[in-house]
Order: sequence, then C-alpha cells, then structure tokens
Amino acid sequence: MAERRVPTGRVSRGSRLGRLAAGQAARGVGTRLAMIGRTEQARSVMAQRSSLRAAQQIVTVLGGMKGAAMKLGQMVSVLDLDLIPEDYREMFRDKLAELLDSAPKVPFAEMRAVIEADLGRMNGVFAEFDPEPVASASIGQVYRARLHDGRLVAVKVKYPGVDRAVRSDMRNLQFFSGLWKSFLPSAADTDVLDEIARNITAELDYRREARTQHRVAARYRDHPLIMVPDSVGEFCTDNVLVTDFVEGRSFQAIRALPAPDRDRIGELVYRFYISGMFADGEYCADPHPGNILLADDGRVAFVDFGLYNSIGHAHLALERRVLCAAADFDADEIYQLWSEHGIVDPRSGVSAQDCLEYVWSVTGWHLLDEEVTITPEIATSAVVLATDPRADEHRDVRHLLLPPEHVFSRRADLFTLTALGQIEATSNWHRLAREWLYEEPPTTDLGRRIANWQAQRRDAVAARDR
Repeated sequence: MAERRVPTGRVSRGSRLGRLAAGQAARGVGTRLAMIGRTEQARSVMAQRSSLRAAQQIVTVLGGMKGAAMKLGQMVSVLDLDLIPEDYREMFRDKLAELLDSAPKVPFAEMRAVIEADLGRMNGVFAEFDPEPVASASIGQVYRARLHDGRLVAVKVKYPGVDRAVRSDMRNLQFFSGLWKSFLPSAADTDVLDEIARNITAELDYRREARTQHRVAARYRDHPLIMVPDSVGEFCTDNVLVTDFVEGRSFQAIRALPAPDRDRIGELVYRFYISGMFADGEYCADPHPGNILLADDGRVAFVDFGLYNSIGHAHLALERRVLCAAADFDADEIYQLWSEHGIVDPRSGVSAQDCLEYVWSVTGWHLLDEEVTITPEIATSAVVLATDPRADEHRDVRHLLLPPEHVFSRRADLFTLTALGQIEATSNWHRLAREWLYEEPPTTDLGRRIANWQAQRRDAVAARDR
C-alpha cells in the first residue's frame, strides 16, 4: 500500500471533507430500518457501482487524512449499512474495513524521528524493534519491539503532525456535520459534535492514556478470562505509548471460530464493555473490532484506552431506571423520566408509546429475555435508529434531546453491539444485563467464575489491610 503524508492544514483537510460530504449527499442515500423483533429488513437503495465507488472514496480520503477524519471512517466501517444489494454488501464492508487495520502507512523514518525526539536513540530503549507496523490506527501506528529487560511491548507512535491535523478537523466540524449527516442525518447536532470534539481531542493525550491503561490493567490483573495489557510508564511520552504486547489472534480470526467459541468471546466482550461501565462508572468509548484480541492463553484481551471516560452516578441511575421501565413496558415512566431530564419536550408531540418503542428499538437486545443471535442487521438497525430516529417507525422521536454526556456512553453500547454482530454471538443478553440492572447474581458459568475471582480478590485485599 502506498505511503502517504498526513495533511495538517485546516483548508486542505476541510476541502477534502467538504468534497467527500457533497459526494455522499449527492447520491441521495436513504434507508428504512426495522425495530428489533420485527421481521422486515432495511431496503436496499444503493447500486453496486456507486456503492463500491463510495467505499473507495471513503477509504482513500479518510484513510489518507488520519486523525479525527479517519476515526469517523472507522465508525462507519463497522456498520453493515443495508444500503446496498445483499450480493455486494460483503465487498462494501471489506473495503471499509481497510480503515480498521490497513490504513496508508507513514514512512518508518518519519515515525522513528518521533520516537527518538521523545525517548532518545532507539537502541538505548529497545533491544529489538520491528519497523513494520502491526497496526495503523487513526492517531498513530503500532509497532512490535522488545525492551532490554526482555519484555515484548507494543509501541504506539503518533503520526507526525497529527495533533495539528486533529485540531484542524475540530475547527472544521461543519464539514464533519455534512459527511456524517449523509450517513446518519441527526448526528450533526451541535452539542453532539462538541462532545465528539472534546473526546477525540483528549485521545491525543498519550500520557493520560498511559495512566488510564495502567489503572484498568490493575483492575483486571490476574483475571481468569479477561486481559488488559499494562502500560510501561517510564517510556510513555507525549507522542509515544509503550504497553505490554498481546500475543494472540485478531478479531478477524475470531470471526472464523466455531459458534461456541464466538459465543464465549461475545459474553466476555459484553461484560468488559457494558457490565464494566455500570460496575466501575468508567467505559471505553472505542469498542471496535480492532481493539479486541484472543490472547494465546485463551483470555480475551482489550487494547486502546485513548477514548476511556467516566460517567456520573446520576447518568447511570437514569439509564438503569429507563431500561427497567422499558423491560416492564412502562411507557409512562420512561416519558416522565425523560421529561424531567429535558430529553423530551412535552410540546413536541412525542408520546409515551413513542418513547417506549424507541428504547426497545435501540436497547431491546438488553431487554428481551431469550437467546438472541446478534446479526449485523440487528446491530446496524439499532445504531442508525439511535442516532437518526427519523425512520418511519419513529418519525416523532426526532425531537429527543439526549444529553451530550450520553453521546460516548451510548456509542460504547451501540458499537459493542456492532462488534458482537460481526461475530454473530448468541446469548441471553438480558440475563447478563440483569446483573447490572437489578444487581442479581450471574446465571452463566463465565459470570460465576468472574464473581468467584472478584470475591477472592476482595478477601485478599481485606486480609492484607487487617
């Protein structure tokens, strides 16, 4: 794949985004999506030629720009948007998937200069360093190396000039609005874009990410089923992030595993990204497939903590109350809660039943008390309805005003769903959700193993403190 430099100027980046947005809007792509539990599927409206041309354009423009623009492309690439004929859908998705782990590479000589500017001569830090990146992400490239003490590490290095590039993107939010609106029209809300800008800018802070990853790694240290590689603090700088290296299989390889293995991995993905948010008041807002690995020791490993946020108790409590009301089909309770928090304007014409149906459309996979296989179609329907509730089933719910604080927590929920859809994992997700919705004990073997480990860990801490 050809090597490219990262354009950093506001004008050049903005003009690229503007042209891309205009091209997408001109295609007039529209869709009608089904609620979870309904039988109708989204209708195909995009022809093969324009579909593949659009995919190529997104990969070329966003992939070459890196930064926040590529992050936007990554969000799109995990969706199985039912906008194209089924015969060509796989080709479209594969093309977009290039944004996840096969982005255009920056020459190693330029990346080496970034490393040595922060850490000094490379042979003073690393005994071995493979110049071929193992991954190319939105902010930087990841390399495999070995420290002088023998530890195998992953070295994430920022693209030269990416800080300036991302800040240029943030000043060009109107172009993001146009691009994103061509896919998911209501995602161009100003408050939503401000929240996106704040979070993506924070992702540039490698020192913060190193501290976060160290904290989360400590939380999962010696966990029997989940692995979080620790950061190596002494070698983490403004532009370089060094962490333990995970030996294992990629998410693409996970997709080829037998169904029972994928179901097991799916439950652990759910527990890390969803249950963990309600247990710890923290969540990873970037649960795309490139951040999930199957380690050689059988544990599921999670990497990349640049978009790791906290969420207040009040917001989690509201989320729980709304979901519990939806599980009980209590439309009036949802309407009252949302009215009290300014999410629904009583003058808008949104009814209590509209609210109930919307919650079920977006979060019904947590609420349906039966085994459900998450398919790409189910995941995409939920994502699009959450960000663009103007499908025919929810025409009036466009007046919902979700607080900006929920933007990335909702993204964590929905993009966990898309990851599960990629591996078509099956579970009774409601039984997993009841642990954080109602504080009930786990009902699965994996859940009981985790609960026993947590209890033993608490006992060990208590004994040590006595």
